Amino acid sequence: MKPVYNTLLLTVLLSPVTLMAQKQPRVTNLRSYDQRGINVFEDPKDTATTFDGLKVKFGAGFTQQFQNLKHKNPDALKNDVGSFSNGTSVPGNKLKVITAGFQTAQANLYMDVQLADGIRLNVTSYLSSKHHNETWVKGGYIQFDKLPFKGKIWDDIMKVTTIKVGHFEVNYGDAHFRRSDGGQAIYNPFMEGNVMDAFSTEIGGEIYVRKNGLFGMVGVTNGMIKGNVDSLYKSNNPDGDLQKSPTILLKAGFDKTVAKDIRVRVSGSYYGNQSSGSNVLYGGDRSGSNYQYAMELNSSNPSSTTGAGTPLAFSGRFNPGFSKKVNAVMLNVFLKAHGLELFGTYETASGRTARETSTRSANQYAVDAVYRFFKAENVFVGVHYNAVSARLADNANGTGGGAIAYTGDVKVNRFAAAAGWFLTRNILLKGEYVIQQYKDFPVADYRAGGQFKGYVIEAVVGF
Repeated sequence: MKPVYNTLLLTVLLSPVTLMAQKQPRVTNLRSYDQRGINVFEDPKDTATTFDGLKVKFGAGFTQQFQNLKHKNPDALKNDVGSFSNGTSVPGNKLKVITAGFQTAQANLYMDVQLADGIRLNVTSYLSSKHHNETWVKGGYIQFDKLPFKGKIWDDIMKVTTIKVGHFEVNYGDAHFRRSDGGQAIYNPFMEGNVMDAFSTEIGGEIYVRKNGLFGMVGVTNGMIKGNVDSLYKSNNPDGDLQKSPTILLKAGFDKTVAKDIRVRVSGSYYGNQSSGSNVLYGGDRSGSNYQYAMELNSSNPSSTTGAGTPLAFSGRFNPGFSKKVNAVMLNVFLKAHGLELFGTYETASGRTARETSTRSANQYAVDAVYRFFKAENVFVGVHYNAVSARLADNANGTGGGAIAYTGDVKVNRFAAAAGWFLTRNILLKGEYVIQQYKDFPVADYRAGGQFKGYVIEAVVGF
């Protein structure tokens, strides 16, 4: 509980600073961390606000969940304790025993600084999370909506252009704008994002152009979750490809209010890396899942990984394991008509690990339907359906033993129904009932015939 105490202490210490910052002119081109940030995708573009000096704004996101989930894997074989060839004990295919209770509280800290006219700095930290017990910096970047150069040509260019440089959450697809991110769970009407959760923080830059509802983006990053100057030595890359390639990001779409209270957004995104040292597009979250320990192998140390290498922080998610090479495309459609919201995702990806000689594929689709009531839209109900079909990596295993020779596609399906109430624009109470099923997994895999179901209730504060 130490991270929680540290979070509360830091919140008390920063409260006067936050209050002072809120009295000052706002930091521009920033997505709000409260209810006003819902259904905001890329940061808003503001070139009209007058700059009157450096400003600092602190914000935060806090979550606390109560979980009552049950899970099972009746088709999995060898549900007993086994061992690796070196004698190290592993938990076999037995699932972790879970009971109803409170999850570890999570907290994010945001520092946004108006450095100059149209130039903003952001640093985001995870103060408490399920993945790490200590405080971690998620990332930091500088965003330019104006340039400090004199001349009409620069003014005209920056009226439609935004430049982001640093270590930041890459803008692949639209689903990452709606997912829960540690303590920041206000944007998400449900508990979790997609089963195949595309989310990564990488070092690089993105350039946006927006005009008359049309937008486009091109970006280049290092393709890894952190900096890396090491060589890709051959023992770690048995395919013999020791080159590190950059990630190329492309995005384009249309986002406009086409009639009174009717908004339409359509976007397409591409993420490609042809030779990474360790790509984590589908495993880059450093905060953790809001389905704690669901469908996880038994472990004597809940904060570590299991003997079979399953990270307990990512419960309920499926990582296709494209760590060496990945090419992914995501298509999204968003419709807002009065209180009704529809959000759809179709994603197809291919890639491989460094041990594999051929690429595999993974496909996903998801549909959200949410209805928000009253003028302030402070009460909502929603349903979510998500399905993934993918081939396991050649070196995947469910028992801590050797490779599973399995070439068929496995499937993961999730259905969730949720409801929520904003007491204020900063305080949200929501609950969800979820059923998730694992189909066509080989019997040697601990997820064979797997299922978890139950409810999670979450309280969220964001400012």
